[in-house]
Amino acid sequence: MKPGYLDYAATAPLRPEALSAMLPYLAEHFGNPSGSHSVARRAGDAVDSARERMAPLLGCDPSEIVFTSGGTEACNLAVLGVYRASGGEVLCSAFEHHAVLDACAAVGGRPVPVKASGVIDLAALATMLGPEVRLVSIMLVNNEVGTVQPLSEAVELVRSLAPAASVHTDAVAGAPWLDLAAATSGAELVSLSAHKFGGPKGVGALVVRSGTALRPVLYGGSQERERRPGTHNVAGIVGMAAALETTLSRRSEEQARVTALRGQLLEGLRRSVPDTAETAAGAEKVPGSCHVRFRGTEQEELLVLLDDAGVCASAASACASGALEPSHVLRAMGMSSDEAREAVRFSLGWNTTAADVALALAAVPKAVEQLRAG
Repeated sequence: MKPGYLDYAATAPLRPEALSAMLPYLAEHFGNPSGSHSVARRAGDAVDSARERMAPLLGCDPSEIVFTSGGTEACNLAVLGVYRASGGEVLCSAFEHHAVLDACAAVGGRPVPVKASGVIDLAALATMLGPEVRLVSIMLVNNEVGTVQPLSEAVELVRSLAPAASVHTDAVAGAPWLDLAAATSGAELVSLSAHKFGGPKGVGALVVRSGTALRPVLYGGSQERERRPGTHNVAGIVGMAAALETTLSRRSEEQARVTALRGQLLEGLRRSVPDTAETAAGAEKVPGSCHVRFRGTEQEELLVLLDDAGVCASAASACASGALEPSHVLRAMGMSSDEAREAVRFSLGWNTTAADVALALAAVPKAVEQLRAG
């Protein structure tokens, strides 16, 4: 039986357009783009073309795109790269992905409180800003609960109260749903990961706008204008560009379709499972996010039963799955540890079908009832 895949926030299936674009660079066009002969030049041209195609979609110049191994490296390069270049104080929201949160902690940065509604507390941010701050990192969309952050308002605060600071946004969770060029226009640094919008795993990018002080965190080559050394993942970069173009061209229709499916899933769970609570109900969220709590139900046990029934969901960030600790995102939002352990993340995306939702609506009530019955 085909699984009901509802874990797009962990990874999306590879789009056919990305696979088709990648195949030649996994076979006959195998050259190292740093070389000078014809085979190498073919690979180098593919990287350059991908950069040029992605730039207008991200609202930047091609030279401002730094290709990385994924979102985690892009976030680390943003935080650590700016700190190495400028020093000073680093701030980030308290429910950032660990790629940002841990990098900030490594340089003595401070977390900015967030609200129970799932957005950063702008009043708290204002009190923490000052001339000593050199970097503020605020994600575009929270990767666990799907809330859209008030990035433009935060940027205005930074410009007013910490004029020497750069703004970084982890746009990984927002890329499938939002106009990145518009939504991130105020940020000097923007992180992306291809596999969240239908590209391949193991490739990402960091937009570093011209004039932003940044030092590398890896050494050993002059690639990416000496900002990120290492042989390019040519096939991955080409696939990323194709996936981003396809995402943009189909965004309106996919938003409408997925919004409807999410509504069916959420309302169906509310009707069929007593004591179901939507996390951050009423907040602005991306269409693919359906994060709920089933009161009195332990998430790990529930996810095992759902997996047995062919439904794929998750408890938190995929990078944190397997950890027994409650979600730091939900704890930052004010939930108790016990409440956080009742939460499950269902996430939808470009290839989600009505059958996926129907399977979840058949499996979840039975699983919850079984667990509550002991």
